[in-house]
Amino acid sequence: MCWRKFWRGVLLVGTLGWLWGPSVGVAHAMPVVHQRSSGLIATRTRLLNDYRVKTWSQPRHYRHAKHLHNLNVIKRAQGRAVTFKTAYLLPNPGYRHQAWGNPQGMALVGRYLYVVYCPTAWKNRGRIVRFDRTKLAALKATPRQLQRAYTKAAKHSHQEAAIRRAIKVGPAFITGHGQSLAYNWKDHHLYMWCDRESAPRVPTNQYGYINRISARSLRPNHQIRFRLRSRHLAVPGGHVLAFDKQGRAYFWTRPSAHRVNLYQGKITLHHVSFRLTHQVLRHSPGPRVQNIGYNPHNGRLYLVSDDSVASLPVKSLRGHGHLTGKRVRWTGFTPRREFEALAFTPNGRTYLMSNHNPEILKSTGTKW
Repeated sequence: MCWRKFWRGVLLVGTLGWLWGPSVGVAHAMPVVHQRSSGLIATRTRLLNDYRVKTWSQPRHYRHAKHLHNLNVIKRAQGRAVTFKTAYLLPNPGYRHQAWGNPQGMALVGRYLYVVYCPTAWKNRGRIVRFDRTKLAALKATPRQLQRAYTKAAKHSHQEAAIRRAIKVGPAFITGHGQSLAYNWKDHHLYMWCDRESAPRVPTNQYGYINRISARSLRPNHQIRFRLRSRHLAVPGGHVLAFDKQGRAYFWTRPSAHRVNLYQGKITLHHVSFRLTHQVLRHSPGPRVQNIGYNPHNGRLYLVSDDSVASLPVKSLRGHGHLTGKRVRWTGFTPRREFEALAFTPNGRTYLMSNHNPEILKSTGTKW
């Protein structure tokens, strides 16, 4: 097929993409590529005893933050030492009194912090909101001031008006569950899975939809549809996503009550390819796959469940892999709060997003 015909077809599908898959909630053309070949490569696996990891049980009821309008601290209870302190109390209510009490995803890129909001009543739709950390710091905005930015009480405050100008609210589009927003450290773009769900973690079909997100407009500007299927193995799509400094993509699943499958792959504008890495972890950090993060400072992947985080070096996954149990770290916490996302600065500082009430906490150190 010649390139002229190829791009003509891509543009046509982009114009009519809403007929076949998730689309943006505003009128604009977006190229949509339908990948015909399978996006999954079969590999042999081995069971690895990640003996340091303990599978934290799912709480019956999540707890709210101890201090709803003030600073909170989350410390390790077991495992690798780390302490998080409140950096931002997220706006609640949100823009035009929208339900921003349950953010789902987060990415940190330079001065900007991106948060995905998917109100339950919106059913697979949501929006991305960008917070300018540099402007908020220059304003000396307190966590409480940020939290009340869209309340009626803040309507006539000059400080609150300036804080709102440091927040950019993107348009609504099909987000699916919304926990997969990720920054590609190599090509410097934002990506996320945008798969429709009939219920949390229950996709409506076997296709995966990867959207590249414009950091300026905060909406998708390119989509590729594909299937992750190889022989007896079929994966309906990743619930979470992360990229390393070489641009390799990662996600993890729980094929059984305790085990973890790790996937490594490549995402381009025209093709998606993943392989199940050779190491299957015996112990999952928890019953819910909440997030996966990549730390460019130490080259480790972090598998996030509620109150429980395991990490491992990505270099040990190359080829057939040489990951060992002692290289897998784990930290357990006891606030019984819902952990939604981890994001990292280039120097290894960790940002943790938690719900009930929504806030972002920052680690006090970088050696985690």
